[in-house]
Order: sequence, then structure tokens, then C-alpha cells
Amino acid sequence: MKRKPVHVSMFSGGASSAFVAYHMVQTFGKENCILFFTNTLWEHEDNYRFMHEVADYIGLEITYRTDGRTPEEVFYDYRYMGNSRLAKCSEELKVRQTVLFIEELRSDHGLEPILYFGIGRHEQHRAENLKQFYEHYPLEPVETRFPLITTFKEEVNVKQIIEEEWGIRLPEMYKLGFAHANCGGRCVRGGYRHYAQLYKIWPDVYYEQEEMEERFRQTFNKDVSILKRNGGPFTLRQFRELLEREGVDKYLCQEEDTVPCVCTV
Repeated sequence: MKRKPVHVSMFSGGASSAFVAYHMVQTFGKENCILFFTNTLWEHEDNYRFMHEVADYIGLEITYRTDGRTPEEVFYDYRYMGNSRLAKCSEELKVRQTVLFIEELRSDHGLEPILYFGIGRHEQHRAENLKQFYEHYPLEPVETRFPLITTFKEEVNVKQIIEEEWGIRLPEMYKLGFAHANCGGRCVRGGYRHYAQLYKIWPDVYYEQEEMEERFRQTFNKDVSILKRNGGPFTLRQFRELLEREGVDKYLCQEEDTVPCVCTV
């Protein structure tokens, strides 16, 4: 029996995924769409405000899935500290929950999900990676769509549209200069620039992350870290001491040499 298609917005709480969700609903109708969010439990409180205002504007309730663990708890379960190259937190809290939801839609509701991501032309390599992943990882291939690449011929200023046309204030983290609004600034896939920004804007949150890293190192007696330098560990404490010596601004201008988290869509 052929399954009925259902259009699923991979709603991250960011501007691009919000715009794609709106476009999806306008194209296929609310009755054929799902606004899907996987919660890491580290989100900044203003992200929830933004998401619910967007959901109200679109006219679609948010479908939540939560593993129940924080990223730190995932690190302990795997005895592996997430870092700028590999993050079990996104695999467990985001990707795994998505795959479970896909199979639930298929087996329990007879629906065939089509996933929509807010990835633009400047990140086409990420779109290709996601396409390949969802063709092979679930029990059956899942179709993925990227409207900002395939539908819109020119770059869309989604932030301007959301603020000026929708009348919705963007998440606070955007206003503070962060590249994305995920995990309350504690994303382990952030690089030097991200953590320099975190230390400048929210030093208390930086200290929380520094303490988390130190707890893990002591608990498992491992010389590991979120950041890397010269191919080896470079702890947040060491980076903070560097920032205090050399100044934060030097590192705010650096290009990030990191792999973006699956959350940042």
C-alpha cells in the first residue's frame, strides 16, 4: 500500500529553517505538513520564544522529540568528548530522534515523510551530505529538499523578511553576533571564533562549558578537549588564558575551520 506523502520541516529554531517551513506550508497546506523540532535541552530560552511565534504565524503546532539527555550526558555515556570534528550529541539528540520519527510516521501512520532543510547555496556541500545520509541511514531512503537552493533563484534575505514582513524578532543570539542560535552558545562544533564570541558576550556560559570539559577530563582521565591546536588538545581554559593575553578581537576575525553541526539548519 502506497504511503501518503507528508512534508516535514526540519525546524532548528533558526531563521532559514523558519522561512523554509513557511514556504513549505504555503505550498502544500497545513494539513499536509509537520513542523518538527528535536530538543537538545541546551537551547537558549529566547529560541523557544522565536519558534513559537513562528509556529503561530505559520499556523502549525510544533512537533517535539526529545531524547531526554543533554549533550554532556551523551558525552559521558559514550566516554567521548564532543569536539569540532565529531559530535555524538547531534547524532544522538538530533539525527537519531529524526530517524525514529521517520519510522514512526511510516509504520504507525502510513505516511511517507519528505524532509525540508533551511540550507542555502553557500552550503551546498551540506545539502549533498544530508541527501546522501537520508538515502542510506533509515530503513528506506527518505527524500530531502532544499528550497533555498532549488526553488529560489536568488539569495533570500530570510532575516529581513522575518523581522520586517512577519514582525517577529529574531533569536537573541543572532542579535549578539553568533553565527547560529543553537545550544545556547555551547555548541561543541564551534571553533575559535565561536568561543571567542561566547567569552566576550556570555563569559558565564563560557565558564560553564570550560567546567564541563574539565569535569570530563578528570572523570575519565583523558587529555581531550573541544578545541584543537596543532593537531592536539587545546582546552577551553587554555584558550581563555590566550584570549586574556592577546585580546578577544583577534580571534573574532578568524575563519572557522570546523565541520558545521547538523543542528545549524
